[in-house]
Amino acid sequence: MPMYLIERRFAEQLDVDEAGAAEIRLANDDEGIRWLYSFLSADKRKTYCLYEAPSADAVRRAAERAGLPADVVVELSGRVEPDGALTAI
Repeated sequence: MPMYLIERRFAEQLDVDEAGAAEIRLANDDEGIRWLYSFLSADKRKTYCLYEAPSADAVRRAAERAGLPADVVVELSGRVEPDGALTAI
């Protein structure tokens, strides 16, 4: 399944609790996508999230249903390793 990196920009600092994460997972399940993990910026106003999804549109639909921004959605094709090797995702 394709992988996507999503940048989300929040007007206020983000504070996700267990209930909020569960709501996100429900929207994701309905769209057939899987949230792998997220990085939170130091100011807590941006996240960078890694997803497996059938399409960028599915990512955007799930974000909208969960009330989350999806400011940038990028399909990933490979990974650069510390030794310089390029591997497929």
